[in-house]
Amino acid sequence: MLAYDGTNFHGFAQQKGLRTVCGELVRAIEQVFALNTEVICAGRTDKGVHALGQVVHFDLPSIELERIDLTRLARSLNAMIGPEISVLDLKYVDKSFSARHSAKSRLYRYTIVNSPVTSPFMYRYAWYVEQSLDLRAMILGCDALIGEHDFSSFCKRPPGAGSNDPIIRQVLRAGWTTNGATKIGDSSITWPIEFARTLNFEILASSFCHQMVRSVVGTLVAMGAGKRKAGEMTAIIRAKNRAVAEPPAPPQGLYLVEVAY
Repeated sequence: MLAYDGTNFHGFAQQKGLRTVCGELVRAIEQVFALNTEVICAGRTDKGVHALGQVVHFDLPSIELERIDLTRLARSLNAMIGPEISVLDLKYVDKSFSARHSAKSRLYRYTIVNSPVTSPFMYRYAWYVEQSLDLRAMILGCDALIGEHDFSSFCKRPPGAGSNDPIIRQVLRAGWTTNGATKIGDSSITWPIEFARTLNFEILASSFCHQMVRSVVGTLVAMGAGKRKAGEMTAIIRAKNRAVAEPPAPPQGLYLVEVAY
């Protein structure tokens, strides 16, 4: 299991000539074992997206397995890929296990700081929204997301996919929480950062399509800002058209929190 700060990476997946999380991990593994390997992850996070509990797997020859001390291996890998990437846990798994295909659900969190002022300590890890947001409207907008739907309105289509091909996903839970701090509404007031309102959106689903969470958050924030009504969410889903939803929220507020097997 991995955690990483995605700020300075071009996403998880390997890309030629670009610095990625997977590329750094593969480089370290190959340096330790002097062999080529492939790393498979549970969720291919985009550029700037973070992870608290990313799960990956890679295969090694049986002769290597006989001499591995997992604690020492984790320490060696962390020395090469830290501090931006951290190996939190290593364990042996059955050959039938796949970090991607064996996963039953993934939990993502998106963090918003609802404040007219920014913090040099948070700007890499949250979306700053200056306008006061109606949390009740954003909560109501989540209701229509629950269940199995075609989420084409919120997804960037993968290469080769037809324009009418359904993108079916099952959302098990979606909702907002807040730290309950003082309401921010008057941008003429300079509030200390400790008075800012932090909003966290969490969504649990069997799987996600490209930019799905960020697009959902962008649309929910538009509802909280009064630009859209919460009752529109059902119609947006049924439209199956990316153009009817709002643009995706910026990447720095998104975290892959947990993967369940």
